[in-house]
Amino acid sequence: MIGKKKWWVKVLIVIGLLMGAFYAAFPVVWMILNSFKPNVEIFASPPVWISRRFSLDAYKAIFSNPEQIRFFINSYAIAITVVVLTLVIGILSAYAFSRFKFRGKNLINTVIVSVQAVPPIVLLIPYLSLIVTVRLYNTYGALILTYLIFTLPYAILMLTGYFNTLPQDLDEAVMIDGGSRFKALWSVLVPPAVPGLVSVGMYTFMQAWNEYLFALALTKTNEMRTVPVGINLLMGQHAYEWNQMMAMSVLGSLPVLLLFLFFQRYFIAGMTAGSVKN
Repeated sequence: MIGKKKWWVKVLIVIGLLMGAFYAAFPVVWMILNSFKPNVEIFASPPVWISRRFSLDAYKAIFSNPEQIRFFINSYAIAITVVVLTLVIGILSAYAFSRFKFRGKNLINTVIVSVQAVPPIVLLIPYLSLIVTVRLYNTYGALILTYLIFTLPYAILMLTGYFNTLPQDLDEAVMIDGGSRFKALWSVLVPPAVPGLVSVGMYTFMQAWNEYLFALALTKTNEMRTVPVGINLLMGQHAYEWNQMMAMSVLGSLPVLLLFLFFQRYFIAGMTAGSVKN
């Protein structure tokens, strides 16, 4: 009797997981299928699942348009720069919070957590005013500095928790041998913290890559637009290029998907270890 109950529980769990997977995957599959259709088939009734006029025209239109290529270049340049700066600043800051005691430490920690709790939409007008004042409007610098405000708190909190799991004996052993704190950090502590760094890097990249609101508000020319804004620009006044929107969405999703597929193991390990505090 007990065995039968366990069997039914397993069946229900599998069914629930399959339903959840279908619910999560359906929009992605629909997006991919529509990227190979002409516009007239996308809203056909009944729906056309597999196009009879399979075409790569939407992708060809994107790759042959210098303006749309520029959207991808901007997104990659901004996202990669934000990832590098976030990791470097986050590592140094997290090491200080993990290894040193200084006045105002708790207050700074509170401020960092508070920044995470503020909805980005609330900060839009102040940021826009600030960026215009310092003459960074419609530049890479405007988006990079803005994204750092949102990614650094998470990076510092995550990496501080990760460094707290590493014994201070490692630092002391390096300094006893004549090494500096910088050597102890970069040569001894950073290598074991790779899962945490990968986790932070992936989160940062996704935040910078997918962000739409500030990318729209802090830029005004198409030369500075990013992929999310570029997709929106395909909505014309009289017609929408749905197949190109779907194709561009597919291309915009690929970097995040590939990152997660290749670094999934490190990402999960980093999230787990970073949540532990000694």
